[in-house]
Order: sequence, then structure tokens, then C-alpha cells
Amino acid sequence: MTAPPPGVAPPLAQGEAAAAAEAEQPWLRLDRRMLLVHPVSEIVKLLPVLLLSLVVGSQSGNHVWGLIAVAAFVALGLSRWFTTSYRIGPVHVQLRQGLFRKRLLSIPRNRIRSVDVEAGVLHRLLGLSIVRIGTGQQVGSKPDAAKFELNALSAALVPDLRTALLSHTPETVPGPGSIAAERPVHEIGHWRPAWVRYAPFSVTGVVTIGAIVGIAFQYGIAREIARSSTVTEGIESAERLGIALVVVFGIVVLLIAASALACIRYLLAYGNLTLTDNGRTLHVSHGLLKTRQTTLDRARLRGTTLKEPLLLRLAGGARLDAVMTGVSAEKHESSLLLPQAPRREAERVMATVIGDSRQAAVALRPHGAAARRRRYTRALIPAGVALLAAVVLTGVGRPVIWPVWAGIGVATVAGAALAWDRYRGLGHAVLPGWLITRSGSLDRARDSLEANGIIGWTVRQTFFQRRSGVATVIAATPAGTGKYLVIDLPVDQAWTLVESVTPGGGDVWARR
Repeated sequence: MTAPPPGVAPPLAQGEAAAAAEAEQPWLRLDRRMLLVHPVSEIVKLLPVLLLSLVVGSQSGNHVWGLIAVAAFVALGLSRWFTTSYRIGPVHVQLRQGLFRKRLLSIPRNRIRSVDVEAGVLHRLLGLSIVRIGTGQQVGSKPDAAKFELNALSAALVPDLRTALLSHTPETVPGPGSIAAERPVHEIGHWRPAWVRYAPFSVTGVVTIGAIVGIAFQYGIAREIARSSTVTEGIESAERLGIALVVVFGIVVLLIAASALACIRYLLAYGNLTLTDNGRTLHVSHGLLKTRQTTLDRARLRGTTLKEPLLLRLAGGARLDAVMTGVSAEKHESSLLLPQAPRREAERVMATVIGDSRQAAVALRPHGAAARRRRYTRALIPAGVALLAAVVLTGVGRPVIWPVWAGIGVATVAGAALAWDRYRGLGHAVLPGWLITRSGSLDRARDSLEANGIIGWTVRQTFFQRRSGVATVIAATPAGTGKYLVIDLPVDQAWTLVESVTPGGGDVWARR
């Protein structure tokens, strides 16, 4: 059998003849240009260790250890080309890799759910791309056990390969260079530079600063900074100005730095984002320096999730993710449709993707007085416990300073505000063929789930829910997070909700 060119997939087929033909195909190597990529990547990833070895060598006058480290990293990177091979057959895609520990990964082509394409700066300069094939499954307890990654292939081969791998019927697979089989592509979403204003309303910048501080402590940089004359002079200045003023100044500096880092990360990660639709697949492309392209099969689309964290919601923004069968919601970028953007734009894209303009405008049904009471009770418990402790201390003659009373007051107001917002965001709606549910305050999410994608229902009651007469209805699905919750619904409405979404699914239980 004549082997297809590297990176080209033969038409999908089934049966013994296809399996026999696949067994005759030779194993292929990755693109030779990756021999320039992997050594550099290994050195960059282990740069702190490399720098440490060079410092030790310079202090001792012996640079052999630094040269040995560089040689080891280069050899490790080069070995990947010699120990990695792949085969794309009509039935399976297969990957062999490993130097000391060999591994063979075989994925049936009809189980492929997503194809991600990524290219860093060096990959783009060399005309290469990383192709990741996803099935949404996890082997054992190791997430990377089922990771199928081709690093790297020629970027010119990737579009046809991606189309072929996501085509689950032989007759829809176009040949190389085919034009007649191509579907018209429509752009339904496009990133705009003005959206960067939503970047500071996230914890990205704070997390980045935390990572930098952690690295500084890990490699001893923080200790050297603490011993510097600049820090000593800063402490003396703080003592003269007052601790309170210095704390306020530090918070302001932290917010400015976090906002700047969040904006930079947002630009690099999501710049030039486009979302296109050809009627069969959704294609998301984004990134300035490091580009990423994700192709999602529309046949696997089961809904969307509109994410509205508190700070982003106050700024009028939202983020949109797809609920896909076989694509785990834990892989955030794999299901991304739109990053932080104006809420109205996110709602427009959502309506276009799921083909239902009613989703964003429909009013959600509140869950009643018991659900409201539970939110206020849980939100005010910390302040109540603190107040009780302060009263007891006062009663036994132990004075409580005024900042404690002020803190209790602030905690009470904050708890009440949180409870009010949590109840305001709690609700659900049922449209023909759809279940819509929303919950949360600090991390609010509105899920639109297709009824046909629901494979089971659970009505759950904790001890305190039974006392309050409410229940949580769980819709099980092989898509997204695997389950979507309607929280604290009046118990007499639980199975009625199930019946309205899945006729026949709740009627037998509602009569009991």
C-alpha cells in the first residue's frame, strides 16, 4: 500500500480490510525542523537550573558542569525526533514515543472530538505547528496518559489534516487541495482591541505576581533582595511615614502592577481572535506571539456557558464557553468561544452558536423564600459567630477593642450584600429543547444545556435542604463539566422540572 504523505489522513473507513490496510502503512517521523525547536524548548523550560549551574561554575572556576547541563538538554531535545513516530490510518491515529519507557497510544478516528493547533514564536518562524487530538477521555489517574500530540508538523499540512480528522463519515473527507468540497465559512465573532479594558477585572495579574514571588523565594532571589540597601532604606522610610500609609501605597502599586500584567497576558493570549462557522465545525483562532487554533465539531455541541465573575460583571463583561461532548470543561481553552468581552457581544455570539435568540432574553424563574433564607443564613454565619464571641468576652469583663466591632459590622454588611447577590443570580428556565440554569455571585455562570444532551437526572437533598423544603436537581450529560445543577429548587417542583425538560423522565417520580 502506498503511504500517504506526512500529515495527510486517508479517508475514514471501517472493517477488516481497512484494518489490514492500516497495518501495512509505515510509521512516519515528525518534521525535521523540530530538531531546532526541542533543544531550545528544553533549555528555556529549565533555564533557572541552567543559570544556577553556570553561577556555581563561575564561582568555582570550573564551567564543565554548565557545559554538561547544556549538552544534556540539547541531547534530550534531539532524542524526541528519533524516539517519536506516528501513523494516521483509516481506522486509528497512533503515536509511539519514549526513550527509556516506550508508549503506544492508539485512538479510533470516530472517537476524535477536537483538534487543537498551536504554534509558538519559534514554530511560526520555522513554519511548524503542534497538533493535539482530543477525545475528552482520561486514562487512569494521569491526565497526560491519553494526550495525543504531534510536535511538530508542517503548518501547510495542518488545515486538511484537521478537516479530515474531524470528518466522521468517509464521503465528507475532502482530498488534498480540494475546493469543491469546502463549505462556506462565516465569521460570527472577532476580537477588538477595546476589549482589553476587561482584562484587569480578573485575578490573572495577581496570580502572575504570586508566581513571580514564588519563583523568587524558590531560587533564593528574595533573600538577596531583602538584604539589599534599597529594602533597608524603604523600611526606614515606612517607619517615618506610618505603616497605614505604606500599606495603602503598597495595595495601589499591587493593583496597578496586576492590572498591567493582566492586560499584557490578555493581549498575548487572545489578540486577533476570530470565531468562524462553516455549518459543520466551529473554528476558534487566537494569540499574538503564540497562536492557538481549536476546531469543535458542531454535532457534539450541547450548549454554552456564559461566565460572569463578580468584577467582570460589574464592568459589564462576560466570557463564553462551549459545552461540548468529549471536551472536558477543565481544559478551559479547548472550549473557549469568546474571552472577556462586552456582555452584549457574548450574548449575540451565544445566540448565533446555538441558533436560539431567546436564550439571553428569557427571564429566569426565582427559587422562592426558602432559597433566599438559606443564602442569608450561610452568608451571615461568620459575622454571627464573631458577634457572639465578642458579646461573651464583653460579658465576662474582657474588653473588645473598637476595630473588632467595626470588623463585625463590615462582615455583616458584606455577608448581606453577598447573600442578596447570590439569590438575585439564582434561577432557571425551560425552553422547548433547552434547560437554562444560573447560580453564583463571585463566580457566576449561566448554563444553556440542550435537552437531548441530558442522559440522566438526580434529585438530591441534604439534611438542611430537607429541613428547608428545597432540593438540588442535577442534569447528567457527557458534555462539559458532566453535570449541571439547578440549586435549591422547591422540592415540589423538582420532578416537575425534570418532566418539562425530558418528557417521561420525571412523571413516575412525581406521582410518588
